[in-house]
Amino acid sequence: METKNKTRPVIETISLPVQGMTCASCVARVEKTLKKADGVLNASVNLATEKATIEFDPAVMKLDRLQDALTDIGYTLIVPSRESNVRDVVVADDTAGKNLKRELWFSVALTIPIMLLSMVSMTDWYMRASPLSMEDTNKLLLILTTPLLFVSGKRFFVGFWRATKHFTADMNTLVAVGTGAAYMYSAVAVLFPKWLGDGNAHHVYFDTTATIITLILLGKFLEAKAKSQASEAIRKLIGLQPKTARVIRNGMEKDVKIDDVIVNDIVIVRPGERIPVDGVVKSGVTTIDESMVTGESLPVEKREGDRVIGGTINKNGSIEFLSTAVGKDTLLAHIVKQVEEAQGSKAPIQNLADKIAAVFVPAVLVAALVTFVLWYFFGGIGFVSSLINSIAVLIIACPCALGLATPTAIMVGTGAGARRGILIKNAESLERIKNINIIILDKTGTITEGKPTVTNVVALNGFDEQHVLALAASVEKKSEHPLAQAIVDFVVKKGIKIPEPALFESTTGMGVSGTVGTTKVAIGKSATAGSSSEGNESSGDKFASEGKTPVYVSIDGKLAGIIAIADTIKPTSREAIAELRAMHIEVIMMTGDNEATAKAIATQAGIQ
Repeated sequence: METKNKTRPVIETISLPVQGMTCASCVARVEKTLKKADGVLNASVNLATEKATIEFDPAVMKLDRLQDALTDIGYTLIVPSRESNVRDVVVADDTAGKNLKRELWFSVALTIPIMLLSMVSMTDWYMRASPLSMEDTNKLLLILTTPLLFVSGKRFFVGFWRATKHFTADMNTLVAVGTGAAYMYSAVAVLFPKWLGDGNAHHVYFDTTATIITLILLGKFLEAKAKSQASEAIRKLIGLQPKTARVIRNGMEKDVKIDDVIVNDIVIVRPGERIPVDGVVKSGVTTIDESMVTGESLPVEKREGDRVIGGTINKNGSIEFLSTAVGKDTLLAHIVKQVEEAQGSKAPIQNLADKIAAVFVPAVLVAALVTFVLWYFFGGIGFVSSLINSIAVLIIACPCALGLATPTAIMVGTGAGARRGILIKNAESLERIKNINIIILDKTGTITEGKPTVTNVVALNGFDEQHVLALAASVEKKSEHPLAQAIVDFVVKKGIKIPEPALFESTTGMGVSGTVGTTKVAIGKSATAGSSSEGNESSGDKFASEGKTPVYVSIDGKLAGIIAIADTIKPTSREAIAELRAMHIEVIMMTGDNEATAKAIATQAGIQ
C-alpha cells in the first residue's frame, strides 16, 4: 500500500497599507479584489487604519501581484522593500496628514469670506450701501470659490475620475458630483445668465460648494487626528526598543545596530540601560523593571538562567545574557503586532455596514437622480430647486460615517488601552466585553499601588524608634533595592535627619550592612539580621500574616527594631470592585505573592 505525504502549505499573514481608500465602498472593492487573487485565503481591510490584513500562501501568491491587482482598480498597496520595515515607514510617514491640514486651512480661509459675502449680499442694507452690484458680487464669489474648488477640492475630483475610469463609484463621486454641480450651475449663472433664463440668472450657490468641501475636509482632518493619536500607542511601544546593543564577538565588545543582533549573541547590559532583545542571563546579578510587560512596578531580581525581555530596564547591576529571540520574534514585537491587529480587526457588527457599503454609493446616485426627476417633473419647483434637492441627497449621504464610525472607535479604544497597559485581543473581544460575568485582576499595580510603603515600625530592646529609622535610612540610601527606597522615603517624609554612612556593603539575598560613625548597622529580611530576642519572631510573623514584609534592623549586633513594608491598596480599588460586584460581575484576584499576603489584600479590597 503506497502512502502519499502531502505537505501542508505554509500560510503567512501580513498587514500592509493601502492608499486611495476614502469610504466603505472602497473597502468593499479592495477586499473583493484581494480575496479573488490566487493564493489568498482571506483578506480584511480597515478604513480607519488604511491597512489590509492578508492571509496567503507565499508559494502561490506573490505580493507584487496583489499590488498590480489593486493598481488596476485605482488603489495602491504599499509593499515593503527587503531593507525597510513597513511598520516603521508607516508610523513615520505623516506627509498625507500635513497636506490635508494645508488644504483645510486654505479652504477655511476662503470659505469664511465666501459665506459672509453670500449672507450679507441678501440684505437690503448691502443692496443700498455696497458699491458692488449683485452681478459684481457674484463674480467676486466666483473668483474666491474657483481656487478653493480646484486646490482644496482637487482630491475629490481626482478620486472621482479614478473611480469613473474603473466604472466604480465612491465617496469622492458623491462629493465631486454634488459640489461640481453646484459650482457649474453658479458659474453659468454668472458668466452666461441667458442660458438659464431671466428668472434664475441671479441665484448662485458658491457658498454651498465652499461649505461642503470645508466641512468634509474638516471631518477627514478629525479622522486623521484620531488615527494619529491611536497610533501613538504603537509608536511608544516601538520606542521602547534601543537602537543599538553591545555584544561580544571574537572575544571583543562591540556596539552594533539592533537589527544586526543575532540569536546566540552574548549581549552586555549596564545599569540604567534597556534590554535590547530577549534572552537568558549567563552571568551577573541585577534587578530589572519589567512593568512595561508585566505591570509589576517592583523590579525583579535576575541571575544566571533567568529570562530577560527586550525593552525592559536594567536597574542596578551589569549582566551578560545569551540572546534567544531577535527582531519580529521578541516579546515586544509580538505586543506591537497584537496592538496593530486589534486596531485593524473588525467587530461583528461591522459586517452589516460592509454589506450595505458595497451597494451604497450607486444607490445614492440613483436616489439623487430620482429626487431631481420627481421634483422637476412632478413637484413643479423648477430646475434650480430640483438640482439643489438632488445635490443635498448626494452630500448628506456621503458614506464616511458608515465606513469609519466602528473602525475608528475600535482603533482609538484599543490604542487608549495600550497606552494604559491594557491589551485588547481584537474588535470582537471589545464588543463582547458587555457580556462578561467574571473579571480577574492582578494584585500588584492593579489593586495595589504597585510600590512598597512603610506601614509599621517597632523598636525593640530599648532602642528609640527615630534612632532606628535614622540609622536604617542612612545605610539603605546607598542601596537601589525598592524596599530600601521605601524606608528612605518614609524617613524623609517624617522629617528625620539622615546621617551619612562611613561604609556600605550589600550581600545579594541577605541584606545590607554599613557603619554610621562608629555604629555598625545591619538590615535584612531575616531575624538573623540581629541577635534573637523575645517577641521579635512573633512581631515579624504577625506582619507577614497581614501581607507585609518584615525588615529586621540590628545595631552593633543587637536586634533594634522591625520595619514592616507593604504594597498598599489603592484608595479607589475597593470602590471599583464594589461597583463591579454591583453589576453582578464576580471579581477574582490573581497574584504570585504568598497566600497570607493575598488574603490580607483581598479582604481590604472586598474580594471574597
